[in-house]
Amino acid sequence: MTDHKQDDVTGIETTGHSWDGIEELNTPLPRWWLWTLYLTIIWGIGYSVAYPAWPMISGATSGLLGWSTRANVAQDIDAHAQKNAQLVTDLLGTDMEALPQDADLNRYAIARGGAVFRANCSQCHGSGAAGAKGYPNLLDDDWLWGGAMADIEYTVRHGIRNEQDADARYSQMPAFGAILGKDDIAAVVEHVISLSSSDFDAALAETGAEVFADNCSACHGDAGQGDRSQGAPNIGDAIWLYGSDRQALTQTVTKARFGVMPPWGGRLEEADIRAVSAYVHSLGGGE
Repeated sequence: MTDHKQDDVTGIETTGHSWDGIEELNTPLPRWWLWTLYLTIIWGIGYSVAYPAWPMISGATSGLLGWSTRANVAQDIDAHAQKNAQLVTDLLGTDMEALPQDADLNRYAIARGGAVFRANCSQCHGSGAAGAKGYPNLLDDDWLWGGAMADIEYTVRHGIRNEQDADARYSQMPAFGAILGKDDIAAVVEHVISLSSSDFDAALAETGAEVFADNCSACHGDAGQGDRSQGAPNIGDAIWLYGSDRQALTQTVTKARFGVMPPWGGRLEEADIRAVSAYVHSLGGGE
């Protein structure tokens, strides 16, 4: 048995433990601390009974009060939807081209569209919509299919070169590696570089101009200005989706490119499609 002794100096009983002749006092806990402990235990039990607390196999205890964070969030969403119900109705009933003329409605559409963009589009186009290699920059005025409000809405709704929407925008660049020889490809690449840069081989570019006229001008135009009706990019404006160096251009001509954008018509609400179209149009590149 542990031998409890009374400390001669303090008069407090010791725990009976001794380490190198040093004994520990058995000082009692303060009453306020004990009562605080008891109250927190009582409070914890009451909370567990009243509110959701203990995880179970397929859920958690619901609590006697039936309180739910999901229900609270749902109520907040419903309240927000009711508050903006008229704006949503107006957004659905307004012609997209006329939307900027209604300042309040346009402001709401852009704010809502920004949230939709960050949740669904920023993964490819970037949080600031500046794009990346293979993903268009939405801040400039270089559009493959048109930058008017209606054009943007159509692209958002149906997507590009996907297999889910029969109305998706679609264009196909041939892989000229199976059509042209390496010398012709090198020549046409040099010609393409000459359209937007002063650093090129003039003799090779002149040869490439003939190859371009015979194989590329039908889509890109005689001067390389592009054709939005078929999604053919302007290759004379020094704006490149996959890179402008000779290696990147050679790969583009040889193997072609085939970027895909999903259709959002079946994924987003109609109001969200219109809102995100307005947001993209407002970024600076809308026409």
